Parts: sequence; structure tokens; C-alpha cells
Amino acid sequence: MKALVKVAQGPGLELTDVADPMAGPGEVVLRVLRTGICGTDLHIESWDDWAARTIRPPLVVGHEFVGEVVEVGPGVSRVSIGDIASGEGHLICGTCRNCKAGRRHLCANTRGVGVHVAGAFAEYAVLPELNTWVHTYDVDLDVAAIFDPFGNAVHTALAFPVFGEDVLITGAGPIGLMAAAVAKHAGARHVVITDVSEHRLDLARKIGVDLALDVSQRRIADIYAELAMSEGFDVGMEMSGQPAALRDMIANMTHGGRIAMLGLPAEEIAVDWSSVVLKMLTVKGIYGREMFETWYAMSVLLQAGLDLSPVITHRFGYRDHRAAFDTARSGRCGKVILDWTAEG
Repeated sequence: MKALVKVAQGPGLELTDVADPMAGPGEVVLRVLRTGICGTDLHIESWDDWAARTIRPPLVVGHEFVGEVVEVGPGVSRVSIGDIASGEGHLICGTCRNCKAGRRHLCANTRGVGVHVAGAFAEYAVLPELNTWVHTYDVDLDVAAIFDPFGNAVHTALAFPVFGEDVLITGAGPIGLMAAAVAKHAGARHVVITDVSEHRLDLARKIGVDLALDVSQRRIADIYAELAMSEGFDVGMEMSGQPAALRDMIANMTHGGRIAMLGLPAEEIAVDWSSVVLKMLTVKGIYGREMFETWYAMSVLLQAGLDLSPVITHRFGYRDHRAAFDTARSGRCGKVILDWTAEG
């Protein structure tokens, strides 16, 4: 089969032929239909310090995908040939304390599809049955391909109750945009999203946020009056990983406010912890998705009419992967999709 492979240490990916996967006990093979390009894939392609420490070539990359089940291994009972399914990319051990307690998203021994084991940027992919989320209703394949990052957005957006609350989201990347859509759908009073990219802020307006704010031009505190706010935001979602964004968020939270933090900082962040203490703020780290409560919530949200189509801005055939990666890296895009049923 054709697959996009990190063949050796160093920048770049190569579209090459690799052996078709086979389903072992408890596993399924999917014919990949669509994949989404993630920031992790960009790190691997460019071969930054994180990739050099983490990736062991040769490796088929990619972890955001949807496919059709074409083979099931011995012991598989809940997944059938012909099912359309998305993949949960975190492979858990099943034996650590958290796994045994049902907190599988906190598994201490998690391995990543497309990071530690063969991924889904290929014509076929193999996955444990446990990690196979079967869609029991019609779902747009492009949306089904990004259930992984959509799950990150839902996990963050629903970490704290948002109904009737004023919500601040820092970072209008694809996950921030999806979190904004979820917060609005869940009944937030105001959803404000910040960034310095006018292109991404325009996507946020299409999502339906109450205010998309360029923080290089205006301060967050300056918009209180036009939103009839007086005491700051009730819920914050930090998606950018930028030090200034977290500091701005803390400064603009109301007393007793709650912050869900998904963005991974590239450097240490100096924080005014006296504000956290004196305002009695809650800061909660978010990683991945709750397996599988978040997946259930995602499906229900889509069935209830949540529209993610503005987030998906570009689609490429798999042979055009270089153009797809260049587009994703440019930042002038939302989510970029690779179609594995079309060469170009």
C-alpha cells in the first residue's frame, strides 16, 4: 500500500510502498478514507527537537483519520466489516492504576498512533477494537477524520459548565475554533476568542463567536463595556501555549473563575500566582480525550446540529501531501484534510 513515511532521521516525509497491515487478535484493519494534518505531524515532518527525541524511523505517521473496516481479527465482537469508524489515537496499557479505575485518558503508559506505532497516513491502518469509534449515524467524512482534535476541543470546552457563562478562549487555531463552537452550542452567554491572525479570527466569526479580538490591536479589558460585562470571564480556555495569552487570561478572569488549559507552552511561563490565589481561580490541565465519554459527547453534539464545516478550509489528494503540509504550516488555514481515495 501507499503510505506517508518518516523513512529516516531528518526533515521530510516520503510517499512510499509498505506492507499492508493485518488484523491480529482484538484488532481491526480500516481502509483509510480521510486524514487530518495535526501540529504533531508538522513537528515530525520538520524534525524538530521533540521529533528527534521521540520518533524512531521508519514510521508511518498520522493519527487523525476515518476509514471503513475491511478486516477484523480474532476476538473482535463490537466492530464489523463495512463499519465507518474514526480512531482514538491513544493506545493504553489497560493495567496501570488509572486504566483499572476507568480513567483511561490518564493512562501512565500511553503510546501514540503515528508517533510510537504505525499511523494512518496510508491506504490502510490497523487499530485495536477498543480504539475504534464506529459511527452509527451519517457523518461527513471530513468531520469524522478530525474526531481526535474535535475531542480535545470538547474535552476542554466541557471541562467546566459554560451554560449562561462568559467564556474567553485564547488561540484561534482549529481546536480553539471548535471549542468556541461547542461553547456557543452549549449555551454560553458570550464567547470571546483572541489571536493575532486576522485570517483565523475571520474563521472564528464564521463559527459564530460573539467577538473575535486581535490582541495586538486591543486589550481584552477594553471590550467589557460592549459585552455588558463588569467582573471578568467565568470560564477560560487557553489554547495557544503563549505566555502572554495565559497571563492575559488570568488577569481577565472573575473571582472564582475556572481555566481549562490545553495549549502546550514551548517555554516556561511566569505567572502572577498571587492573582490565582486571591481570585481563587481553578486551573485544570487538559490532555487528549476522556475515553470514551468525550467521544459520546462529540457524536451527540453533531447529531444535535453542531456545525464544524467552517473549521475545515483545505482538502488535498494524498499525492499532494507536500502542498497540504505547506498549507497547514502557513497558518492561513483551518483544518487541512488529506483524501486517501483521491490521488490529487
